[in-house]
Amino acid sequence: MINVGDGSTIGETFLRAASTYSDKSFLAVPPNPGRAYSPKGREISYSEAAKAVGELATVYKAAGYGVGHRVSLLLENRPDHILHKLAMNTLGVCCVPLNPDHRARELAYVLDHAKVDLVICLESLEPQLRLAMEQTEHNKPKVAIFEHFVNNLPPPKHIARSTAPDAATPASILYTSGTTGRPKGCVLSHEYELTAGAWYATRAGLSTFNEASERIYNPLPLFHVNSSIFSFYCSMLMGNCQIQTDRFQPSRWWTEVYESKATVVHYLGVVVPMLLGQDRHPHERDHLVRFAIGAGVEPQRHKAFEERFGFPLIEIWGMTEMVRAIIDNQLPREVGTRAFGRATPGIEVRVVNDHGVDVRDGQEGEMVIRHSEAEPRKYFFSGYLDDEAATEEAWRGGWFHTGDIVTRDASGLLRFIDRRKNIIRRSGENIAAAEVEALLQAHPLVENVAVLAVKDELREEEVLACVVLKDKAIKAIAGTSTSAMATAKVLFDYCNANLAYYKTPGWLYLTDSIPTTATQKIQKHQIFEPGLDPRTLAGMMDLRGFKKRDSRASSTQTPPRP
Repeated sequence: MINVGDGSTIGETFLRAASTYSDKSFLAVPPNPGRAYSPKGREISYSEAAKAVGELATVYKAAGYGVGHRVSLLLENRPDHILHKLAMNTLGVCCVPLNPDHRARELAYVLDHAKVDLVICLESLEPQLRLAMEQTEHNKPKVAIFEHFVNNLPPPKHIARSTAPDAATPASILYTSGTTGRPKGCVLSHEYELTAGAWYATRAGLSTFNEASERIYNPLPLFHVNSSIFSFYCSMLMGNCQIQTDRFQPSRWWTEVYESKATVVHYLGVVVPMLLGQDRHPHERDHLVRFAIGAGVEPQRHKAFEERFGFPLIEIWGMTEMVRAIIDNQLPREVGTRAFGRATPGIEVRVVNDHGVDVRDGQEGEMVIRHSEAEPRKYFFSGYLDDEAATEEAWRGGWFHTGDIVTRDASGLLRFIDRRKNIIRRSGENIAAAEVEALLQAHPLVENVAVLAVKDELREEEVLACVVLKDKAIKAIAGTSTSAMATAKVLFDYCNANLAYYKTPGWLYLTDSIPTTATQKIQKHQIFEPGLDPRTLAGMMDLRGFKKRDSRASSTQTPPRP
């Protein structure tokens, strides 16, 4: 394994790995005839990757990019994303990945907030990017088309700093949903990313990694921390291979796992019911997988999955701010209890009540974490971009407040209960209810709105919007179910044009009022009777059939005028 000591940078560490494991496979793309790129698959060795990264770095450097610059990648889940990021980090450039499912207004926010200097964009996504740039308020970055990168790299607007990258240099800014409606940019240093990979590689137990022989199949998006940092650096430091598919497809899962010779797979909760719901597949037991790493498996499906497919689902806990995951990888395991492991040196844990006081074992409380008393923030994220107040609030009392409600038993085993934050978790995506509320509130038909999560048997949670219409809208629909659905579709289309498809409400409920406190703070827990499944209510409108990933609007809507 490549040693990651204090002071290591990503560029120099990658070169050591490439030299050590030169002939081993570094990245693999499984064949897929329906894919626009590499339909026959692709295998990239460490030496081939080093050559490609060196050539890319030469182009970036010749154009003037270096420490102090931020470059966004809009490359979907192509392995080129990783090669470009390594080239940029070698020079000290910070990578700001973009979500290809985001609408123009969402992309514009990131480009503005991160003050991006350059975007490397697939030709097919350029129209989407151009729409976003029309909506940026402060910053219009340069654009280079991926397919013509070598001859199409414009120089930055300002010169790079005359310093070399070090361990504290930002390597990535990843955007994570918050409770204020706007995503926050998590600044991740070279040290953070490398130590996250080293941590995962050395957890041992049921999640033991062998050197230069493992193949990690990770279908999760490269604009998230799991695939681009957690599993990738674990793989790189051990001389192993990351299998990079375009995205999770239930119908292709076992074919790709089998053909790619995967030994480890990554999952989210949504993967489990989808695979269990499929007919028997000839390769569902004919594979090389030793274990799976993920989070969110429903308790009643955990054992059934392991028995059917023949390997353990090892639950972990992590977040963008700290992805040195807590992991339930030691025997005996408590399958089907939402257990995700114990505190360990380097990750100290407390479970506290609303006043920051430790609760008794077995009681529910918020999980707060730190590295140690001497160095609480060591190996954590560097902070929220340009938001010191939010950073310090998260670190109040010297502990990072995760917003997750857990229990801990007398043995120290932690079990996940729920999210305290106003976050909806749909198919592995965090959705800030406040962001959806802010958009709907701007529509002229809407008087008031509350967005909350409802259970979804397939996707863990779905977005429910409870809407109070303005008087003129109420008169227009005249109380008929057909007209009510038409109104709901108007609001759905408006959200769908301005938000990533997964954030758009899958359920919509028209109501006369939304309960509030004396200070007009919405009381979401009082909207529905305790224990009631809101989906069963008369008048609840199911819009899930309209939620399609590829149903991008041809143009971005702005709030209509009243």
